[in-house]
Amino acid sequence: MKQDMIVILDLGSTENTVLAREIRDMGVYSEIHPHDITVKELQELNNVKGIILNGGENRIVDGQAVDVNPDIYDCGYPVMSVDHPTATCSQQLKALPEQDVLKEFIFDQCKAEPNWNMKNFVADQVELLRSQVGDRKVLLALSGGVDSSVVAALLLKAIGQQLVCVHVNHGLMRKNESESVVEIFGEQLHANLIYVNATERFLGKLEGVSEPEEKRKIIGGEFIRVFEEEARKLDGIDFLGQGTIYPDIIESGTKTAKMVKSHHNVGGLPEDLQFELVEPLKQLFKDEVRACGVELGLPAHMVYRQPFPGPGLGVRCLGAITRDRLEAVRESDAILQEEFKKAGLDQRVWQYFTVVPDFKSVGMRNHARSFEYMVIIRAINTVDAMTATIERVDWDVLEIITNRILNEVDNVNRVCYDMSPKPPATIEFE
Repeated sequence: MKQDMIVILDLGSTENTVLAREIRDMGVYSEIHPHDITVKELQELNNVKGIILNGGENRIVDGQAVDVNPDIYDCGYPVMSVDHPTATCSQQLKALPEQDVLKEFIFDQCKAEPNWNMKNFVADQVELLRSQVGDRKVLLALSGGVDSSVVAALLLKAIGQQLVCVHVNHGLMRKNESESVVEIFGEQLHANLIYVNATERFLGKLEGVSEPEEKRKIIGGEFIRVFEEEARKLDGIDFLGQGTIYPDIIESGTKTAKMVKSHHNVGGLPEDLQFELVEPLKQLFKDEVRACGVELGLPAHMVYRQPFPGPGLGVRCLGAITRDRLEAVRESDAILQEEFKKAGLDQRVWQYFTVVPDFKSVGMRNHARSFEYMVIIRAINTVDAMTATIERVDWDVLEIITNRILNEVDNVNRVCYDMSPKPPATIEFE
């Protein structure tokens, strides 16, 4: 079933995503588009039922107020204007509360049906993917993260063995992470999966490198090289699958909003890319991606896993990466995950992890002086990752975690809890 759509035209609002989410929460699909969209481009979109002009503080660009193409008003769609934040479309609507104004416009004036749900989304995407790909093949870098896992499951449903997944283990994964990817996608879902264990290659390249940005560049660059090497071994690949999601596109900047951060899968691909892109999740927010994963039958531990940095544990093993500290990060993180789950904190805390600094502290072990590493625990809550607060973990839970880390993780004699909010701290340490 094709979902009805409300189009939001960005006229400088900082609340475009809030409005889009509000409309989707009503069961109606919505998309954000540039203010200067043409009538032809608008008509090429599927099932448009109405247009909302969303103005705001960024409406002035280079001294000029941006506006829509005037032909938009005459193309037959109901139009509502929202600005600092008053809504206008008719006198009777002005008297209604803001939420009711939106509902009145969407359902009474636009006659939109509340048919936006994951079952319909999956059905539509399967149809679209089969139409786009035909009998050709798609290559996907399957990291095991939420986005790539959901893309893989969706492509498997649509095109089966025409999907070729490449999972690169760079040695910086969480405990049993690569094994989980192989188990779920290789053995349970019977995906066409290529597993590459490049641990020694990555750790060799990273030896002695302590500067955080240099570490990130080495990890990212080497990953691309490994992926390209595997791709060259394959024949008949015409498409590259990507886990691009809506926030990636929005954060990479619009015509009236500055870039928050660049995303490799939005603006960082080479111009001479030999593949056509397949991005079935590019209009979904993160929670919608998770809902899609549930609809596709992926296990909860994969769908609801925490955000994980691209360089993996490489940015949580602070400074130059050593194998003993990398293992301390991996093992202590696994203990933290287990105990937070037992305490029910995995459902309440947005992100939690451990880091190990590149210095030692004095301690006691086996009745003798020891000189070992410390483990720092970080647990934070956030809505948009721009600011973050510290989770007030129960003292008894922290004591259990501390005792387990000190008793079960080699080369560690001290556990600390990070109390720093963002700002001035950041979420990750590097």
